[in-house]
Amino acid sequence: MDLLSNPFYQRALAAALLIGFANGFFSGFVVLRRNALSVSALSHTMLPGIALGILMTGVLTQASAFVGALFAALMVGLGSVAVARGNRIAQGTALAVIYTTAFAAGVALLPRLDTRQELEHWLFGDIMAVGNSDLWIAFAIGSVTLIVANLLMRPLLLTMFEPNVAAAQGVPVRSMQYLLFTLLVLSLVASLQAVGCVLSVGMLVAPAATVSLLTDRTHALFWGGGALGAAGAAAGVLLSATLGLAPGPVIVMLLGICFLAAWIFSPRYGVIARRMK
Repeated sequence: MDLLSNPFYQRALAAALLIGFANGFFSGFVVLRRNALSVSALSHTMLPGIALGILMTGVLTQASAFVGALFAALMVGLGSVAVARGNRIAQGTALAVIYTTAFAAGVALLPRLDTRQELEHWLFGDIMAVGNSDLWIAFAIGSVTLIVANLLMRPLLLTMFEPNVAAAQGVPVRSMQYLLFTLLVLSLVASLQAVGCVLSVGMLVAPAATVSLLTDRTHALFWGGGALGAAGAAAGVLLSATLGLAPGPVIVMLLGICFLAAWIFSPRYGVIARRMK
């Protein structure tokens, strides 16, 4: 109860709930599309973006880190989609080449920066440092992601599973692919302050992956992932204060533990259930 009266923890909990639910909801697309490795690549792409923002402005601020990470992730993500349009190069291959090139550029820039110690907070997150402006950014990104994803749920899913059928029905398949990557990048950047570049992939994969072991319903995959993401993020903030650990890693560890528990004890797809059949 003492923690809940602390304004720092109040903002951290609000950010955890907002980011956890939005990312958990969107993790349904990641799991259904089976492109978790792409999410990992894009999460690491935010590092060179932050480094570029520092190099251009001379200081490490929330604005420069956010804009730099957003720019880099969008360029790499949408660039891989554009390169794959010719059908000669697979999107995963294009993403791997562009991502490693961008990441190498970020690593090359690091020795030229005077804020390497502060940069660690953006690599692994510092949700306790969330301010009111960060909350509004998280709320805006989460709202846009949820509204657009729900309004365009059917064409997005149809594009993912049956692009030829979607095109025959008049769905702009290429635009849907660009939109899906844009929403993915926005979700990643929204979690930057909470868990950082390195751990953000956990919040965009683990919730829906856990729910997928418990149900076959697509509707439950999205909303259940959102609920689990929000609960895990909030619990991680509270538990980190008790354990004296950084909140970001605790959040991701909790979500990972939930996934392992579902993998073992799920009544339908768990290890124990499969051995009893």
